[in-house]
Amino acid sequence: MRHINKYYALFFLFILVGYYAQGQNNPNQQRSIIIDSIFSKALNEQRQFFVQFPQDYDEKSDKKYPVAIILDGEFLLPTVNNFQGYYSGGFTPEMILVGISNLKNRTRDLTTSTITENYGMPYNRENGEASNFIKFIEDEFIPHIEKIYPVTNYRTLIGHSYGGLFTIYTFLYHLNLFSNYIAIDPSLDWDNQKLVKASQDIIANENYEGKSLFMSLNGQLHMQKPEITIDNVMQDDSDFTSFPRSNIMLKNILEENEGNGLNFIWKFYPRDLHGTIQFPSIMDGLISIFQWFQMENTQKFNSFETSTEELQAIIKNRADKLYKNFGYQVPPYPEDLLIVLGDMSTDMKKNKKARMFYEFAVEYYPLSARAHTSMAEYYENNNDFESALEYAQKAFSIDSNNYLKKKIERLKGY
Repeated sequence: MRHINKYYALFFLFILVGYYAQGQNNPNQQRSIIIDSIFSKALNEQRQFFVQFPQDYDEKSDKKYPVAIILDGEFLLPTVNNFQGYYSGGFTPEMILVGISNLKNRTRDLTTSTITENYGMPYNRENGEASNFIKFIEDEFIPHIEKIYPVTNYRTLIGHSYGGLFTIYTFLYHLNLFSNYIAIDPSLDWDNQKLVKASQDIIANENYEGKSLFMSLNGQLHMQKPEITIDNVMQDDSDFTSFPRSNIMLKNILEENEGNGLNFIWKFYPRDLHGTIQFPSIMDGLISIFQWFQMENTQKFNSFETSTEELQAIIKNRADKLYKNFGYQVPPYPEDLLIVLGDMSTDMKKNKKARMFYEFAVEYYPLSARAHTSMAEYYENNNDFESALEYAQKAFSIDSNNYLKKKIERLKGY
């Protein structure tokens, strides 16, 4: 990347930053889904689940990822994965996706109270054991995932329909188990809106600082009367509108308590049905709850006029923002981006700026031979052979390759 003119460098930098802002993965080159299972004492059964690693996952690395736990994993995990293939890296963080199978005992596990009658008809299916299913997730499933797979304690729960009902139940009664909740068209009409009615006092007295909830509603508000719209559905008291009215009731309760710190996003999809709303809800939900993660100030990196000090502040502010939201340190930018920015600054004789980018690469990727090699090359180009040797030796201790071996021998000769 040496000896390129500044216009080409600017163009390439613009493309590179845009690339990371739009997601690093090729959606056509996703990793295979791992099928695993766990025996649950709480459920007294073997429960299958599915695991999807990010494209940049390296089993030799000690890197850990946030985790998204997806109910009805057979169906929803591929959709979440497709979204991540396009948007992760710049709009959402790379995550390990874990889909729990709910093919068996779905109604039993995901519904939140026991009923024997539903809309005036006998209801004989086993139901109402969400409290036992959350016990499985909290006491058995999450500890198992954290033991076997490289995940952090930053978690997102995603569920649709009864899975959405269970997501709201978890949000209300087990808030600290997840950071984010995506409830897609939740079946909040269950048991005469019992969960919605119970939510009034819970929401009014809870602190939701640092928590996010995305909730969606499909456009089929009444199966027989197309004249029922989002504007008048709350005036209809028939069973046909119980589903959307329950959703809107909870939305109103949450909005009445907007000072509680919750990042709440609600979206109505007038053109979607209960069976089609999953895809747009996953896309909008993940983008919404991770709005704080999205890259900012890319135009500053694209401008030669931006000072080293301003760029330094931007990088540090992003690192602070990610730490505040994740609760642990996360590199603010990919290593490749920091090093390429350093290389371009070197080519354009911006030594102070180049050094800053290389130093950030070393700071945020301390176990990277490449970052230390870049630092060694910077010092060698500036005739500080002692510092160059120090960084080359550090790089060699991480990756003892022939290139670094020869570089160290050459630097010792100065």
